Amino acid sequence: MSLALLVLLGASVVAAPADVRAYPTPVHDPAIIKQGDWYYLFSTGPGVTIQRSQDLVSWAIVGSVFRTPPDWTHQEVPRFDGTIWAPDISFVNGRYLLYYAVSSFGSNQSCIGLATNATLDPKSPEYRWHDQGKVIGSLPWKDDWNAIDPNLAWDEEGHYYLVFGSFWDGIKMAAINPDTGKLLKDPPELISLARRKDVTNDPIEAPFVFQHAGLYYLFVSFDYCCRGIRSDYKIAVGRSSKLTGPYVDRDGLPMSDGGGTIVLEGYDDVHGPGHNAALHDGPRDLLVHHIYDGTRGGMAVLQVRPIIWSEDGWPQAGPALNYEPRAAPARQN
Repeated sequence: MSLALLVLLGASVVAAPADVRAYPTPVHDPAIIKQGDWYYLFSTGPGVTIQRSQDLVSWAIVGSVFRTPPDWTHQEVPRFDGTIWAPDISFVNGRYLLYYAVSSFGSNQSCIGLATNATLDPKSPEYRWHDQGKVIGSLPWKDDWNAIDPNLAWDEEGHYYLVFGSFWDGIKMAAINPDTGKLLKDPPELISLARRKDVTNDPIEAPFVFQHAGLYYLFVSFDYCCRGIRSDYKIAVGRSSKLTGPYVDRDGLPMSDGGGTIVLEGYDDVHGPGHNAALHDGPRDLLVHHIYDGTRGGMAVLQVRPIIWSEDGWPQAGPALNYEPRAAPARQN
């Protein structure tokens, strides 16, 4: 995913309120976490771009995780162009774990790596990213899955899993040792969570597991990103009483058999909403994702939305809190 592509990169339920600011934040594949009064946003970029905000609207770039990608990334993925994909951020056992993906378009010769930090405050003397190297990789002549789009999830019993995957045979899960952030077993025992069925090229990726009211919700993105205003990405979800599944959609169809309830899809000048994260933020839950902005030539920008939970416990996307594209008014003759 090159910088040129990121410029081209840019949900559908409720119109945004009139006071939403009209200044988009460029971003692709956002991951979010809060430390103190600051929200930190990590996204796809040459060294994993880091932004922060106190209001979810005005964001400032505060650096990157890497100045240059770790040496091992080029050795493991020869076609890697230096742009690190789809970071995921968590706070576990007193430190921040940032998983990231190294790959190239159209190939499942991919790897997921890990970097750690004691703090996210760039002014802290303890602030320093330590690369921990490769966590898991996939090879086209060996694996029917793809080691990209990582997300760390855990249950009430303290079992940790890395959820990942794209296209091929869908979304997978592998157990993680929380002390190291690496695989609990190597080679891992993979658990299959979701895949597309009878859909050309199996377009499913960007998993994110979120807990609510004692249940686990598996968000994924269906269809295609990275095509500007031609992107038809959309966010879908299923849920389970166990972290390891099975996950089913609102109609009871297993996600392992092609199920998935649509949460958000394109509308008006909002194209291809997807690759979401979610955040418990005090009394509210937030859905964080990118869109391709039709008013800016398909640029990928950030949207933050409240999650509205239905009476039967299914997530719905509320109006954007930070930015809603608005087409320019028609010229009057």
